[in-house]
Amino acid sequence: MANVYPLEKTRNFGIAAHIDAGKTTTSERVLFYTGKVHRMGEVHEGTATMDWMAQEQERGITITSAATTCFWKDHRLNLIDTPGHVDFTVEVERSLKVLDGAVIVFCAVGGVEPQSETVWRQADRYKVPRMCFINKMDRVGADFKMVVSQIRERLNPSSAPIQLPLGAEDKFQGQIDLVEMNAKIYHTEDLGSHYEVIDIPAEYKKDAEAAHADLIEKLSEVDDELMEKFIHGQAISMEELKKALRRTTIQNAFIPILCGSSFKNKGVQLMLDAIVDYLPSPVDLPPVHGVHPVTGEDLYRKPDAKEPLAALAFKIATDPFVGKLTFIRIYSGTITSGTYVYNASKNEKERVGKLVRMHANKQEIVDEIRAGDIGAAVGLKKTETGDSVCEEKNPIILERMQFPDPVIDMAIEPATKADQEKLGLALSRLREEDPTLRVHYDHETGETIISGMGELHLEIIVDRMKREFKVEANVGKPQVAFKETITREVEIVGKHIQQSGGRGQYGHVVFDMKPNEKGKGVTFESKIVGGAIPREYIPAVKSGVMEAALSGALAGYPATDIHVDLTDGSFHVVDSSELAFKLAAIYAFKDGMRQAGAILLEPIMNIEVTTPEEFMGDVIGDLSSRRCKIESMTQKGAVKAIRGFVPLSEMFGYATSVRSLSQGRATFMMEPSHYEEVPKMIAEKIVKASNTQEAIAQRRNR
Repeated sequence: MANVYPLEKTRNFGIAAHIDAGKTTTSERVLFYTGKVHRMGEVHEGTATMDWMAQEQERGITITSAATTCFWKDHRLNLIDTPGHVDFTVEVERSLKVLDGAVIVFCAVGGVEPQSETVWRQADRYKVPRMCFINKMDRVGADFKMVVSQIRERLNPSSAPIQLPLGAEDKFQGQIDLVEMNAKIYHTEDLGSHYEVIDIPAEYKKDAEAAHADLIEKLSEVDDELMEKFIHGQAISMEELKKALRRTTIQNAFIPILCGSSFKNKGVQLMLDAIVDYLPSPVDLPPVHGVHPVTGEDLYRKPDAKEPLAALAFKIATDPFVGKLTFIRIYSGTITSGTYVYNASKNEKERVGKLVRMHANKQEIVDEIRAGDIGAAVGLKKTETGDSVCEEKNPIILERMQFPDPVIDMAIEPATKADQEKLGLALSRLREEDPTLRVHYDHETGETIISGMGELHLEIIVDRMKREFKVEANVGKPQVAFKETITREVEIVGKHIQQSGGRGQYGHVVFDMKPNEKGKGVTFESKIVGGAIPREYIPAVKSGVMEAALSGALAGYPATDIHVDLTDGSFHVVDSSELAFKLAAIYAFKDGMRQAGAILLEPIMNIEVTTPEEFMGDVIGDLSSRRCKIESMTQKGAVKAIRGFVPLSEMFGYATSVRSLSQGRATFMMEPSHYEEVPKMIAEKIVKASNTQEAIAQRRNR
């Protein structure tokens, strides 16, 4: 297989977009046209190959990213279909981290929607070359020009169509190719498998020539070779245009825009041609960067099977037949089944039981996975998402992925004694799979708390526990994940001294606590000089700080964005111990928070509500009553789009409310944005409620 498909003929790409833009339908068409499946699956019928989970088929949404390998025009395509719902944004994040290119799908009616912008920012963060596919050109209200102008205004000005739609809505027939300057019309009787190449119809000629000139002008702005010819008015051949498109797309300097209708089977083959022609192969990209785990020196690995192994575990999945599946992107070297690999992140040797190539939830066993490829390994017990896998004699740690903090909590308890043990096992498996799921035990109330990215996220977790792990559990109402921080710098002393016969306890620390940069969390640094506290006790002090930060001083919510410097302290030769210093650190941190003007922070959501104009006044009035700061109101086709920032605590039950205000015609999209201070009066109520004995009892019985 490796000889038939060299690295230059491999494309690792993903399909990502806003919810309901048609990603999974597009993926299904890719599988059909590449011969991977012989019957097209449909999302609305619950038969999509890539949406293989029961919950995905029932709800018609993608929850987990699915990987598959298919072949097109003597190229191997490794495709990952990602979710569009913001609650599962981690799936997009980790997929983009390991992909070489992406196709961002837009709806021809909805245009650039909030989650499209989120996906775009994620692709920017990982410098992923991409192209746009404007889908649903057959829908009523499809407006190609509007979507192109939104892409240029909101996402990237260096973008231009390489196709124009031939008709729109029910008259959509195919595309005008602006590179080859011809038109393609699809035959509906064979599910769009064949198209006819014709001359550009006379009524489209003028628009096509203007768009062709615009494409050349946009490309020449970012490509020196084309600029030279463009300035001197020389003719540019189709081959030169194709080469310039490939060069600039790989450099992330230009974004080609395509169009089609995946559901009506028009345009997917041309999108596959563009993936092969313009998106990078592993050899087109710079060598992957990592660091040596011991010396910290910069290391680079080329995409070559003969180089030392460097791979990243980007996803963990639980398979009912083989157990834990670790999805791996190989950047260099080769992994062979039955051999040992070294997990540099955990400093552990692991044995690879077997290797598989994935096709959604089906597997094809292979002997090896080579540089530039994506596969899955069975048998890596300790490897987690984001870990680096390499050779022990050539260790390397690749850049880890960043995952957002959860914004919503829910109490969960087993329904029966028999479910107690199963609950712990199920949660630990689900946490391995999903880095945005957090689990902690509240000692005060005796509850297990799960935290996630939204109500739907936690709903799916509970559903999966029941179905996959057969755990029956009682769940509480979702609660907002508040946080606590400080507003000023303080110096604070913490002491733990205990003397009661025999050996005593002695720990004494002095902290300098100050507000940290936003998003940095709690950080600790030792500035001890001259041995005021022996070196062996400093990890215990740090451990005390981190433990105390799990529940702040105001209302017991986790502390964040605080920097602690350990500046001084003292010890007793006989009575000092790690435990004594840990307790001293806990007391100091809690006291410090109280004295440093602790405040409560709440998650703020980015919201976009689309509503017909006649309901706009009611919708805005309702949003204002929920403390929403409205940023903009724009026309989006026949409806108005209201965008703003709103506290999550005010948004429970909003779906029902907005439906009743608009006779069911308004829709909304919400995603986590940032944390902000809770207004004083509301904060006082929250603190008071969380500190009453009654509240603790209620939480215990929730």
